[in-house]
Amino acid sequence: MAETPMPILYKINFTKLPQWDFDDVYNQDAPPRPTACAQSLRNSDNENFKKAFLPNIRLFLHKDNINMSEWNRLSHFNNPFGFMEFKYDDVMKSVKLIPKPKEPLLLPKPGGDGCVRCAVVGTGGILNGSKKGVEIDGHDYVFRMNGAITKGFEEDVGNKTSVYVHTAHSITSSLYILKKHGYKAAPHDEGIKYVMIPEGMRDYQWLEGLLKGEKVSAGPYRKRLPRTYYSGQYNESRFYVLHQDFLRYVRNRFLKSPNLNKRYWAIVRPTNGAFTLFLALHTCDTVDAYGFMSEEFKKYSNYYYDKYVKTRVVFYSNHDYTQEKNTWKNLHNSKILNLYQGV
Repeated sequence: MAETPMPILYKINFTKLPQWDFDDVYNQDAPPRPTACAQSLRNSDNENFKKAFLPNIRLFLHKDNINMSEWNRLSHFNNPFGFMEFKYDDVMKSVKLIPKPKEPLLLPKPGGDGCVRCAVVGTGGILNGSKKGVEIDGHDYVFRMNGAITKGFEEDVGNKTSVYVHTAHSITSSLYILKKHGYKAAPHDEGIKYVMIPEGMRDYQWLEGLLKGEKVSAGPYRKRLPRTYYSGQYNESRFYVLHQDFLRYVRNRFLKSPNLNKRYWAIVRPTNGAFTLFLALHTCDTVDAYGFMSEEFKKYSNYYYDKYVKTRVVFYSNHDYTQEKNTWKNLHNSKILNLYQGV
């Protein structure tokens, strides 16, 4: 077993996504929870989905599932899919603090039929005027991500948040970008689970401060106190960090964009909404998706909180929005999830 970190690989040395023979090999955990739910998406007979889907893919990164050989394997992949370009000591000082989650992300509700029913709420303008709030909040669990504003929009988007998926960037920047829409803080329902996507070095710097309960010591959030961003609901037993293998698996098996063959391959990745939706598909029995891009997206504003000014959807080169839109439609048509497509 290698006892030292491998030499650092640099993105600039690759003109497109490098292919390793272990690219599509992932950590898998103990067998997934047994489900007694007849309509569980795990029982899908869709051949393509069955072939791609790993029900027990490792979802979360923590100090007990990383060692030097894991570090070296993951150093072949660019972030957020691995540790390419990062120095071992810079990253490990925060990874070595991540506790093993004390509880599974979701469990069936007591006294129910064993089915875990989830809503995943994106920020798409299709929800503006949808009156879907009560329906959304009627699910066992509600996932939200990024600028998850609910206050003032409850009728359309609900106000319950069970799982909030974020990056250091999204939890900090929402405060000033969305202030004009009334955003005051990230969701902080009692007992909420926080899930972090480690998308870059700034996330590991954030994690170190968060886990120690101290100010961030370096990088763009230096001197900020991460725990203040969670409004008193941060609790290490309910805090999770997505594993690089899970993120890479979502990209490789479901959202492998042709843009990964272009010179700007290193910035191309699924959206935070896409990662959240796939997290739900791996932790729930039934998934209803709201506020995600559908065929008619040009009819709607970019975000549901753009109530008075219609903003158009901007396609940034780091995400393949067309591919995501087509994937949600395919999953909907295959009855693996239910996509809200407007009225």
